[in-house]
Amino acid sequence: MSLFGLANRNQKTFRPKKNAPSGSKGAQLKKHIDATLGSGNLREAVRLPPGEDLHEWLAVNTVDFFNQVNILYGTLTEFCTPSSCPTMSAGPKYEYRWADGVNIKKPIEVSAPKYVDYLMGWIETQLDDESIFPQNLGAPFPSNFQDVVKTIFKRLFRVYAHIYHSHFQKIISLKEEAHMNTCFKHFVLFTWEFRLIDKAELAPLYELVESILQL
Repeated sequence: MSLFGLANRNQKTFRPKKNAPSGSKGAQLKKHIDATLGSGNLREAVRLPPGEDLHEWLAVNTVDFFNQVNILYGTLTEFCTPSSCPTMSAGPKYEYRWADGVNIKKPIEVSAPKYVDYLMGWIETQLDDESIFPQNLGAPFPSNFQDVVKTIFKRLFRVYAHIYHSHFQKIISLKEEAHMNTCFKHFVLFTWEFRLIDKAELAPLYELVESILQL
């Protein structure tokens, strides 16, 4: 089983898996990610490879992290329900409301599964928009590209925060805690390397984040 593989019975995803940007560059960077992850050195795996474009690196990794969270949450859909999780929360102090600025402009309170459904749909829309995530080699990235990426990662973190606070015992009973912890460690190291999430946003899991970063 690969580092980020799950047992066969859990190979359902919450949303269909996304592929890395097409073209030789996207495939090449994806191979680099897989090779460095295979070495087990996550700190090395997140670094921008020498001579590579930062935006290309962020784009390929954004797709990868979307897929990872997608698979993780997909294993919990029967346990994370509107009745068990009526709000999208990360412990008693943190509650997240949904707004995308287009269809829902004013933040609304929704259940955790509805929030994740809105979120994954919104991320898919960004990933499929070639004006934001260009598919062709050499096509320009928009000037606000890093802002979009930061919003995606900030919101993906909220899914991790919800799972750790509300479903970690279920993750343990499914024997997936090692996999989840490795995924989260990879996520934290990547977002820290490129300063993608403000420190205040990490508060619901800050002790865990600190232990990963060894601050």
